[in-house]
Amino acid sequence: MSTSEYTKVYHGNFILATRIKDELEVGGIVPIIKDEGESQRLGGQGSISNGIQEIYVHNDELEKAQAIVTRVEADMEASAS
Repeated sequence: MSTSEYTKVYHGNFILATRIKDELEVGGIVPIIKDEGESQRLGGQGSISNGIQEIYVHNDELEKAQAIVTRVEADMEASAS
């Protein structure tokens, strides 16, 4: 069982991750961005993640963050159609 104080709210491409990060910050939430590919690149290794990022938020802000992520994903999907 995990005892982490943070929960992943998004996993996907860099562009949508950046938009979600910005919206979370506007909502007063400070997200943590995990980018394995960038970490590998900075460590001098090759990257195979193709710009995939994960966004984590503190569990106290989870409900508010999930609502923001859902809204941003819906907005992006609507604008793509």
